[in-house]
Amino acid sequence: MQKMIGYMRKAIADYNMVQDGDRVAVGVSGGKDSVTLLCGLARLRSILPVRYELTAITLDPGFGGVQTDYSMIEALCAQMGVPYVVKRTGIGEVVFDQRSESNPCSLCARMRRGALHDAAKEAGCNKVALGHHYDDAVETFMMNLFNEGRIGCFQPVTYLSRKDLTMIRPMIFAPEKEILSAVRRCALPVVKSKCPADGYTERTRMKEYLTELERERPGLRKRLFGAMQRGHISGW
Repeated sequence: MQKMIGYMRKAIADYNMVQDGDRVAVGVSGGKDSVTLLCGLARLRSILPVRYELTAITLDPGFGGVQTDYSMIEALCAQMGVPYVVKRTGIGEVVFDQRSESNPCSLCARMRRGALHDAAKEAGCNKVALGHHYDDAVETFMMNLFNEGRIGCFQPVTYLSRKDLTMIRPMIFAPEKEILSAVRRCALPVVKSKCPADGYTERTRMKEYLTELERERPGLRKRLFGAMQRGHISGW
């Protein structure tokens, strides 16, 4: 976890993500990225020279009309002294059963974002932390280029004026392989996604494509990430 702490500490410092008195809602899906983010932010409370509070928030999509068991995440939060909120939703049924979307990920993401923002405001938070990492940034950049013909990515820090919330992404310097290593070494609890589209998304295809290109051109992801920073793409 020390490597992860280092990556997160650098991102928070470079992009001034956290200030004294912040109340940060951590979006916890239960997957490896969000659980690592939660643990990292919890540990950083005693390291960073600013004081902030955390609230972990999980949105249960209710895929197939079945509630997911997040008791392992609840136990982890209790161990770290982080308040935990689970919001049960019907997002899964709307996306896959009622709407039968041909591109379910887009609608699901919009609905989850809206629900998370509302839950963060209800919890009295002014910031929302998301678990997007280094590889996510490169994949998003390439997906926007290939699928939409535009140069852009999500921002490290984004202010949402309509909600008066600031989105932060403290793991943007953390490679996915390091996150996997941290989860294994620290035996962090992970709740497997029950999404019917899991493993069959556009992001999965881009991940596989980049892995294939990386074999032919070692260091490709690093060069793409560097190009985003040097070009100041989307606030990078």
